[in-house]
Amino acid sequence: MKRTSLTIAALAFGVGSALAASAAAEGISFRKVADMLYQVMSADREVYTRMVVQRLTVDNKVVTASEHFEDDTALPLPAQMFRFGAERVMDETEDFSYALLSLNPINKKNGPGTDLERKGLQFVVDNPGENFYGEEELGGERYFAAVYPDYAVVEACASCHNGHKDSPRRDIEVGDVMGGVVIRIPIK
Repeated sequence: MKRTSLTIAALAFGVGSALAASAAAEGISFRKVADMLYQVMSADREVYTRMVVQRLTVDNKVVTASEHFEDDTALPLPAQMFRFGAERVMDETEDFSYALLSLNPINKKNGPGTDLERKGLQFVVDNPGENFYGEEELGGERYFAAVYPDYAVVEACASCHNGHKDSPRRDIEVGDVMGGVVIRIPIK
């Protein structure tokens, strides 16, 4: 199960890398490229969450999902699957990068690290259904950055976050914005 899910994610995000490179060469705006990448990421994240995690852990109670999935014979959490895809993309291309971040992260490493990330994450919380776009300089390079809302799409999301011992927030409901997907594309 784990290998198949990782393979599907890697294939989808490999397509995203080719998309970013070819779109930039064709003169498509950074915003359009980021929006297209997000659509792929969001669909994969939601499908894994609904069709695998929610169905197998909450609905049918066949298996658990755990941040310690390798030790527990459990499913990786949706956020972990997302990170695995992001790490794979970073190994394969410099055309773009992405991360799942939150103003209230369970894992402190997933909090905002730049002013743009903080501003974008707050914007998607304050403006449901809207995305945030901007530019920033990191390490002497300019980047187009986009922040998209990340929602609690099913009960498994809300109950996991609300019940986690390290969660700074315990009032998440299905449909709430839990954080955001940050996509960066270098401006060359």
